[in-house]
Amino acid sequence: MNIIDTHSHTYDESFDNDIEDVISRAKQAGITNILLPNVDVESINRVNSLVEKHPGYCIPMMGLHPTRVTANWESDLEIIKQQFAIHKYNAVGEIGIDLYWDKSLEKEQRAAFEEQLRWSIEFDLPVSIHCRNAIGESIECIKNVGASKLRGAFHSFSGSSEELEAVLALENFYLGINGTVTYKNSTLPQVLKGTDLSRLLIETDAPYLPPVPYRGKRNEPSYTIHIAAKLADIYGVTPEKAGDITSENAKKLFSIN
Repeated sequence: MNIIDTHSHTYDESFDNDIEDVISRAKQAGITNILLPNVDVESINRVNSLVEKHPGYCIPMMGLHPTRVTANWESDLEIIKQQFAIHKYNAVGEIGIDLYWDKSLEKEQRAAFEEQLRWSIEFDLPVSIHCRNAIGESIECIKNVGASKLRGAFHSFSGSSEELEAVLALENFYLGINGTVTYKNSTLPQVLKGTDLSRLLIETDAPYLPPVPYRGKRNEPSYTIHIAAKLADIYGVTPEKAGDITSENAKKLFSIN
């Protein structure tokens, strides 16, 4: 099986004691690449360090996560943007809007998101979008900057059929599907019947959102085989086919050779 984990925080501290074992298990499971989205200024070195240890296998993104946006977001973005002149990144991410935990900085989140969307155009890179409770707001920002000039993925998609249609209307965007699709009470399997594998990517969001049968444990890239199996069940194909199609999507979007 060939699978690309398009969104994994495998540089997180929870992997410090066994990261080489985690990478080894991923390779043994058929995971051909792991994409690493940055979240803030403090995580920059952790992302870059893991990529240096596993060049060509771990692929970095650079951006400011919406829940890390503060009143000082502009100075944080100055530091983060400097990284694009120092290292090669395959995407701008993880960026977006999160209105689940706190709406008090929505204005700042929107401004930071739109600024980083402009980076996407400037550097000709895709974006990895976090949009918890904010798909409509995120699409509004994309249109403000220029939807036809942007491309990317709505990471950890778990929206409604109406939200699915809104994302699909953006022709250059994919949906990142992770362990939530395997959860017993998830409506996502039914929602996803409104599209096909040509618009989907597989991801973990490790160490978060582990698929069944690993709920309650730390997530890791090797577990993407369970997401591929669930997508195979939804679309009536083999897990290998689900892995192949979503991996080709990832290669195309993120320019992975």
